[in-house]
Amino acid sequence: MAAAGTAAAGDAGPGPGAAGGAAPGPGAAGKSAAGKSAAGRSGAGSAPAKPTAAARRRDRLVPAQSLPVARVAVDVSLAHLDRPFDYLVPERLAGQARPGCRVRVRFAGQLADGYLLERVAASDHRGRLAYLERVVSPETVLTAEIASLAREVADRYGGTLADVLRLAIPPRHAGAERGAAERPAGEGTVAEPAGAFGGNSGYPARTEAGSWTRYRAGTAFISALAAGRAPRAVWTALPGPQWPEEIAIAADATAAAGRGVVIVVPDAGDLALVDGALAGALGPGRHVSLSAGLGPAERYRRWLAVSRGAVRVVAGTRAAMFAPVANLGLAVIWDDGDDLHAEQRAPYPHAREVLALRAHRAGAAALVGGFARTVEATSLVSSGWAAAITADRPVLRRWAPRVVVAGGDTELARDPAARARVPSLALRTARAGLAHGPVLVQVPRRGYVTAVACVACHTRARCGSCGGPLALATVEVPAECRWCGHRAVGWHCPECGHTGLRALVTGATRTAEELGRAFPGVRMLTSDGRERVGAIAGDPLLVVATPGAEPPAAGGYATAILLDGWVLLSRPSLRASEEALRRWMNAAALVRPGSAGGVVTVVADAGLPPVQALLRWDPVTHAERELAERTLLHFPPASRVATLTGPSAAVAAVLAAADLPAGAEVLGPIPVAVPPRPGGGPANEAMGGGSPGDGGAREAGAGGVGAGGVGSGDSGARGDGDAGAGGADGGGAAPAGEAGSGGERVRVLVRVERSRGLELALSLRSAQAVRSARKDPGVVRLHLDPVEVI
Repeated sequence: MAAAGTAAAGDAGPGPGAAGGAAPGPGAAGKSAAGKSAAGRSGAGSAPAKPTAAARRRDRLVPAQSLPVARVAVDVSLAHLDRPFDYLVPERLAGQARPGCRVRVRFAGQLADGYLLERVAASDHRGRLAYLERVVSPETVLTAEIASLAREVADRYGGTLADVLRLAIPPRHAGAERGAAERPAGEGTVAEPAGAFGGNSGYPARTEAGSWTRYRAGTAFISALAAGRAPRAVWTALPGPQWPEEIAIAADATAAAGRGVVIVVPDAGDLALVDGALAGALGPGRHVSLSAGLGPAERYRRWLAVSRGAVRVVAGTRAAMFAPVANLGLAVIWDDGDDLHAEQRAPYPHAREVLALRAHRAGAAALVGGFARTVEATSLVSSGWAAAITADRPVLRRWAPRVVVAGGDTELARDPAARARVPSLALRTARAGLAHGPVLVQVPRRGYVTAVACVACHTRARCGSCGGPLALATVEVPAECRWCGHRAVGWHCPECGHTGLRALVTGATRTAEELGRAFPGVRMLTSDGRERVGAIAGDPLLVVATPGAEPPAAGGYATAILLDGWVLLSRPSLRASEEALRRWMNAAALVRPGSAGGVVTVVADAGLPPVQALLRWDPVTHAERELAERTLLHFPPASRVATLTGPSAAVAAVLAAADLPAGAEVLGPIPVAVPPRPGGGPANEAMGGGSPGDGGAREAGAGGVGAGGVGSGDSGARGDGDAGAGGADGGGAAPAGEAGSGGERVRVLVRVERSRGLELALSLRSAQAVRSARKDPGVVRLHLDPVEVI
C-alpha cells in the first residue's frame, strides 16, 4: 500500500480528520475522506453537488448495536500517521469485525488495508466517522500479544507499527484459510483446541536432560523448563552435531509443561537440522517449521495452525520471531551473531532483541545459543538478565578438535614458506586427513579472484568507468568491475602504467582449482551461498566452502583448514574480531573431536586474540574482553547508536528537529559512497551489512521475507563472502528513492547511554514525523543499533 500511504500524507496530514488533533490518541481517518470530498464539491454561492451512489450507500449504513467503533491500524508507513484511527462498524459486518482481523478502510480518499485492533463503545473524535468498507477476512491474524509487541518494537527501533506488522504477519492466502477449520467466534479470544498441549494431559513430561548433562547448569535448566519456570540463559554449545537435539530437548520440556516455544535459526540448513530433531523429540504433528521454501499456501496454512493454537512449537528463520504462539514459555535463538538475524527492512529489528523482549514481556524462558559468544549475549550475562551455560574444561577437551596455527615460530623455523597462503603445514594436514575422511577448507570469499592489483606497484586495480574494484571470473576473460560489470579491456595501472595484474584476494573457486592440482585424483566439492552443498558422507574428499555454507559430514570432518584469516580480521568493522572467531568456530565444530583425530589448522597470526581464543576454544573470555573494551570506548552494546543516512540537507533537518536526549553525541557527517548498479544507475549501500558472507545471495534470501513474511533469508543464501568482506565494496538494498534524492549523501551517528536508547528512538522518529507531515524532500534512513556502525 505504498501508493495509498503517499496519498494519505498529502490528503490527511493537515486536516482535522486523519492526522489533526493535539493528542496522539485515536483519530478519525474515515472522516477525512468524506469531509475532504464534500469540501471539494462545494463552493461559495454554488449549488450542492448531487451525492454519488457510494455516498448514498454510506448514508444508509447503520452502526453496529454493540461496540460500534473500530480502532484500526492502517497500513501506512508515514511516521506522522503512526497511530490507530477510528471507524464505524456497520451492522452487517458486526459479526465479522473481530479484533485482529484484516479490514479495508477508506483513508484520505483511497482504499487502504489495515488491522482491527479493538472495538469500543465510543470515539474521542468529535467529527463524523466513516464506516469500515469491508472485512477482508474474519480470521484473527493479529493477536493482542503480537500487536503490543509490534508497537514496542516499533518504538524501540524508531519505526512505525505498519512496518513491523508487515514483518510479523504473512500475506493472506484465501485458499489456505478456507481449507482450515474456522476458529470459534468470540471477540478477541483464542480458543484452546482439545488435546493440543493442554498442560501435561496426554503428553508425557520429560524426565531426562539428555546431552544437557554435559553442561555445568544444563540439567538445572531443563528441570526448570519442565517445572514451568522461566530461566534465561546464554548457552555456549560444545562442538559437534548435538546442538539441534539439545534445542529439541528444551522444547520438549517446555511443551510438556503446557507452554509454547519459538525457535529462530539463521538459515534453511540449520532449520532442517532443528526440524528433524523436533520431529524425533516431540513426535509427528506437534511442531511446525516456517520457511520461505514452503510456498505461500503451505506457509500460510502452517502459520494459521500456530495462530489458532493447534500447534505451540514453532521453528523458523528470522520472521518466526513474531510467530503468534499461545502461552509462550521458551524463546530460543541459535547463532545470534549471524547477520541473517538482522532484518533488512525498516525498522531493522534484530531477532535476538525481539525474542529477549518477548520473553521478558511474556514471563517466558529464553535461550541464546551458539558455538561462539557474541558481545551482546555477554552483556545479557553481565547485567544479570541471563545466566551462562558452559561446559567444564575437561568436558570441553573431550569434545573439541585440536587446533594448530600455521605460521607460528616453530613452523617458521621448519619451513620458511610457512606464511604462504596455503602453507605446507596445511597441505600435510589435509593429506593426513584424507586418509581418514573428508577435509574441509574454509575460504572467506566466493568466486575466482575477487580483488586484483598491479603486478608491479601493487596498486589496487579499479574500474575506469565507476572506480569500483576489479575482479577475475576466470583466467581466460579480462577483469570485470564488481560494481558496474564493465570489462577492463586494455587496463593499465594509473600509477606506473604497467598492464599486468596479480591476485590480491583469492576466492573459493580458484582455491579449489589450486588444491585440485595439489591433490590429483581426490574428489572435490565447492559450496557457497549460490550453490550450497547438502550433507555429505564420510568418504575422503576435499570440500572448499565459504563461511556459513559448510556442509555437515557424517561422522564429522577429519580435518579443517581455515584459510585467509587476514581477510576476516582486517575488515573495517567493530565486529571483525568477534565475527572471525564465530565463523572459525562454526567450521571447526564440524570436525571430529581431538580424541578421534580431528585437527583444525588456522592460517593467521598466532598472537591475535581471536586466534588465541580459537586455540583454547574459549569464546567466553574473548567476548568478555571485547565487551570491556567497548564499554570503555562507549561502543555498542554499552551504548545505543542510531545512524541517519540520506542527503546532507535532509539529515541536518532531522537533527535540527529532534529533541535529542541529554548527553547525546552526534558523530559526523561523513560522506557515503553509492556504487553503481550492474545494470546502470546508482545502487544503494547496505546499512547494516558488510560482513564476509553476505553478498548478493543473502539479498535473495532477504527477498524471501517479502514474499512470505516468514522464513526470512532462509533460502540457503549463506557464505557468499564477496561484497562486504572488504568493507567499502559492499552493495545492498536500500529504500527506493534514497540514492537519487539529490545532494551529497552522508551518514551521521548519534550515540547515547543505553538507558536513554528508547528516548533517542522516539525523538528521532518524531523528527521524521515532522518532515513527513511537511512533505520535506529527501529520504532519511533511520537505523537503531545497526550491525555495522562503521
